[in-house]
Amino acid sequence: MVTSVGSAVPLESNFLVPNGTFFVELAAFAIMVWILAKFVIPPINKAMTARQNAIRKEFADLETAQEDARKAEKEYKDQLADARHEAAKIREDAREQGAAIVAEMRKQAQQESERILKHGRSQLEAERAQAVASLRTEVGSMATALAGRIVGESLEDDDRRARTVERFIASLEEENRAATNGSGAS
Repeated sequence: MVTSVGSAVPLESNFLVPNGTFFVELAAFAIMVWILAKFVIPPINKAMTARQNAIRKEFADLETAQEDARKAEKEYKDQLADARHEAAKIREDAREQGAAIVAEMRKQAQQESERILKHGRSQLEAERAQAVASLRTEVGSMATALAGRIVGESLEDDDRRARTVERFIASLEEENRAATNGSGAS
């Protein structure tokens, strides 16, 4: 050990004075930094940049997908509203058609009812006319027989009997009309 004159601390142990190992360590450190900077850090930076770009692209894709989803949802809601509107229109048209069909059926029923009533009236009128004709014949023969008994002479003459029956029925019809007009005027 070498010691200086007047100092008790050896020269080799002074930490402020660099020795040879320091320079070797410094050179090794510089070589390591250069190797890391040249061969290790660029691929790591490249991978990190690629990963960041991939993440940015995923975010952009996510935003695009969200925008597409919003558009699809809006289209769905618009189509749903259109379908509801169309359904309401179809229901309203069906109601109108149903009302038209009901009105048409009522009209047909009314026409059929009127036709049946008209037929019934005409049939009733024909039966009435037949009954009146039958009654005239029967009432005429009974009236002439009764009149013959009352008067005491025979009214067997057909012409005389027909005139008598006609006068009798005409007087009955006149009385009937007078009674109907009198009760209708009251």
